[in-house]
Amino acid sequence: MRLFFLNRLQYFLCRTLLFLRMRRLLLATACQLFLWMTWAQSPRYPQGYFINPMYIPMELTANFGELRNNHWHMGLDIRTEARENLPVRAAAAGHISFIGVRPLSFGRFIVIDHPNGLSTLYAHLNDFAPAIEQYVTSQQYAQESWAVELRLSPDQFPVRQGQLIAYSGNTGGSAGPHLHFEIIDTKSSKRLNPLLFGFSLPDRVPPVIKSLVVYDRSRSLTDQRPQVIPLKKMATGYGLATGPLLKTPWQQLSFAIQAFDQVSGSSNPNGIYAASVSLDERPIASFTIDSIDYEQTGYINAHIDYAHKQRGGTLYQHLSPLPGEASGIYKKFSDNGVINLTDTLQHQVMIWVEDTYGNRTPISFQLQRKAQPVVPSATLPAAAFSGKIEQRLTYLLPGQPFSFKRADVELMATANAVYDSVPFDYQVDAGPLLPPAITRRHRFNSATWPLHTDVQIKLKAAQPLDERLQSNVVMQRSWGSVKKTKPALYQQGWIVASFDDFGYFQAYIDTLAPDVRLPGSGDTIDLSASRSIVFTPTDNFGIIRSFRAELNGQWLRFTNDKGRSWIYRFDERCPYGTHQLVVTVEDGVGNQTTRSWYIKRAPYRPPVKKKRYSAKRKR
Repeated sequence: MRLFFLNRLQYFLCRTLLFLRMRRLLLATACQLFLWMTWAQSPRYPQGYFINPMYIPMELTANFGELRNNHWHMGLDIRTEARENLPVRAAAAGHISFIGVRPLSFGRFIVIDHPNGLSTLYAHLNDFAPAIEQYVTSQQYAQESWAVELRLSPDQFPVRQGQLIAYSGNTGGSAGPHLHFEIIDTKSSKRLNPLLFGFSLPDRVPPVIKSLVVYDRSRSLTDQRPQVIPLKKMATGYGLATGPLLKTPWQQLSFAIQAFDQVSGSSNPNGIYAASVSLDERPIASFTIDSIDYEQTGYINAHIDYAHKQRGGTLYQHLSPLPGEASGIYKKFSDNGVINLTDTLQHQVMIWVEDTYGNRTPISFQLQRKAQPVVPSATLPAAAFSGKIEQRLTYLLPGQPFSFKRADVELMATANAVYDSVPFDYQVDAGPLLPPAITRRHRFNSATWPLHTDVQIKLKAAQPLDERLQSNVVMQRSWGSVKKTKPALYQQGWIVASFDDFGYFQAYIDTLAPDVRLPGSGDTIDLSASRSIVFTPTDNFGIIRSFRAELNGQWLRFTNDKGRSWIYRFDERCPYGTHQLVVTVEDGVGNQTTRSWYIKRAPYRPPVKKKRYSAKRKR
């Protein structure tokens, strides 16, 4: 009888254990399914509606969501075989709604609206199709401006799918020949991930994870460094190189990853599409980069460890959002989207990284909180500065406006200026003023801490300014070798300007006009052997606000594609003969320089090389 009861008890315990295991498995499966449905499922975009805008097979040098300075990449960079002037075609039928010509930025670009509520953008173009090029040129001469923004009606330039619209190039902020291509929700202007639209671009390669880091989320990230967790590649993904268990002294923590993606047949490292983190099969947080607005793209500085990047480190992408992050790419499944260890038990952590084709790479390990005092992380080094030092006063907090006022300086920040709690640090240089400076040099914080919106800086002038000089003030922000100067307002003895970075600030008087020169000498400069005229104006503060050229009294179009030099390529508006060229250049505060030259053009004939003859000795 005793044996019977023992067998029944054993049977009951086995059934109970099996039930609990099955329940746990079902719960884990349900949680993973929930996570998949709420995170990794791609939006339902029309498949095959758009064709490759190039006449060559699609290869990428950059994808949507790739990490860039102060922004995500908002489209695809399509290879053009390292060549320019390849045909570019409309990806779908519609009408050209916008044409732009800008220095840096997109350079020359076209936007096409399509009847399905989407638009496509084609940028860094060399030339437009002939009819479009003729229209843009006429508008530039009518407005007497090379940079133009042209909105068009639906009946001006209708296009069919595959129609030639332009030729690829390297204009604007491009570092090499390629086509930048975007898909846009026309109504909201949000950029959508083009790889979700079914282009013929095979990809069977899962993302690569280079490293994993962890942060203490009980305090601000601005005064700590990431703790690097070595990884090792395994048959099923990645694990910890130090073993399956990670012990931490922190109760609240979050992870970040260094990762990239590739497509089949290419070694080019692209940005990842999505990533998530779960604890014991319970979703904690995730991000998915499928649609971004240009108004939101600055939030990339909250998505990455900005301070680590500024110190020369690699790009770590946070899996859990910072308090002031508002790009819309994150989902928080727990209250604040971070891991909260309320006990000292071992917990299962699962991190998934995914591309747009569903290729996934996991990191799996155990996590346990140590029952011991927290060891503080290394803090950021203080900036070197020779001057009067004022200790940290307070913090800039996400969601709260901030102001700082002293007798000769003020700073004001909006409520969404910072992503995390930032300790405010202020210093002032007590040295003598050297002309043309009119204020002392003030430092606000370190440039390793990002700003999402501009802060207004007000500096008190050392002496009241003569009324004639009040429109000639500039303010300069500097950090290391990087300097940025802006025209400033003079308001009752205060110099006022706004900047998007912390650093050193000082105001100056600018009375020097810019300089502009044309190579050559004499009364008339012979340009018969030249194909173009190039001017590169210089200014003491590096600000050229306007450039105007006239040939025989008529405005002449000079391009300013790369933002530094103004270039005119000879065309029918400068026929052979002698002409007067007048150029006026103005800096940021209105100082002007006007110079005039006579130039000569004639059919160019290369110099004839004289043949050398040697007398042959007669035998």
